Amino acid sequence: MKVSVLDYTGKDTGRQVELSDAVFAIEPNNHAVYLDVKQHLANKRQGTHKAKERAEISGSTRKIKKQKGTGTARAGSIKSPTFRGGGRVFGPRPKDYSFKLNKNLKRLARKSAFSLQAKESNIIVLEDFNFEAPKTKDFINVLKALELDNKKSLFVLGESNNNVYLSSRNLKGSVVVTTSELNTYKVLNAGKVVLLEGAISDIEANLSK
Repeated sequence: MKVSVLDYTGKDTGRQVELSDAVFAIEPNNHAVYLDVKQHLANKRQGTHKAKERAEISGSTRKIKKQKGTGTARAGSIKSPTFRGGGRVFGPRPKDYSFKLNKNLKRLARKSAFSLQAKESNIIVLEDFNFEAPKTKDFINVLKALELDNKKSLFVLGESNNNVYLSSRNLKGSVVVTTSELNTYKVLNAGKVVLLEGAISDIEANLSK
């Protein structure tokens, strides 16, 4: 598929690039996308939740009343879960939520994500650009020129560009990544995916394996 190349002022350069059908025009595999997004979100979980059970509560272990004859329920310790301040029954414990996925499945998921965005005409190709210094105002001007100032956007750079990255860091709606930082969740979470020309060859090389 052919896509017109724009400059950072939003004007058509008159050039077009050919996006590989093997990456941007496959039949999306929804289950692969689901698994890859699930893994990404699971790996971000800290899993540090913890509640104290009765053995970990600070307090006396003496029997607080006799076993029989009181007319009330039996009670062996003030740390019993039935009392206020007692331990919790089957409370949460630290857990590692991460899990592994096959590399081929993750590759399929990313190709599916790009194909879904391409099908919805949500991919923009931008010629490579740079700023003289990190300025958020300059990046906002680029967003306005591309009519992305009120939309979620993902900018994919071919190589690390500190000025562009720092200029976008304060903006919640825009994310700037390099091709090595791409994942299915980021691609699908963006309203528009902006590919810089230098990134296209890297993406196709990584996902065409």
